[in-house]
Amino acid sequence: MASTPDRPTADQPTVDLDPIPALMRWARGSYGDAVRLQLARAGFDDLPRNGAFVIGGMANGRGSAADMIHGLGVTKQAASQLIDTLVLRGYLTREIDSEDRRRLTISLTERGHGAADAVHTAVESIDAELATMITPTELSGLRAGLVALTEIKMRSAEHHHHHDD
Repeated sequence: MASTPDRPTADQPTVDLDPIPALMRWARGSYGDAVRLQLARAGFDDLPRNGAFVIGGMANGRGSAADMIHGLGVTKQAASQLIDTLVLRGYLTREIDSEDRRRLTISLTERGHGAADAVHTAVESIDAELATMITPTELSGLRAGLVALTEIKMRSAEHHHHHDD
């Protein structure tokens, strides 16, 4: 059966008909797919899952490795494994802090900076394509909505955390 404009198919999202969670599911891969493709093209196809988020965030000043991993919401064991992998594959260095020997300093290597540049290029390409598809006001609304959803999630997590104590 052929689809008609007022009867969309299940494989094409519609702004007015699909609920926000469905639209978010559809959109989820746009940045990730572009990042993975750009990393592969640049020779960084061994970057582990979540590695691009950590390295990209560190490179653009969004936070330390610990800050970025906290933002992923993974277990301490998963965080440690991710850092170990990024160090072993040459994206990060891990050194004892010269001022406090109990602390480790984690930094991007030259390879890590190269991968971060590839992540940045991919994000910019999706941002540019998106800017041709929606108005600046719509983009601002999209950002505001995503920030609001993040705040709802954080409040919910905080609420559950307090009830678990």
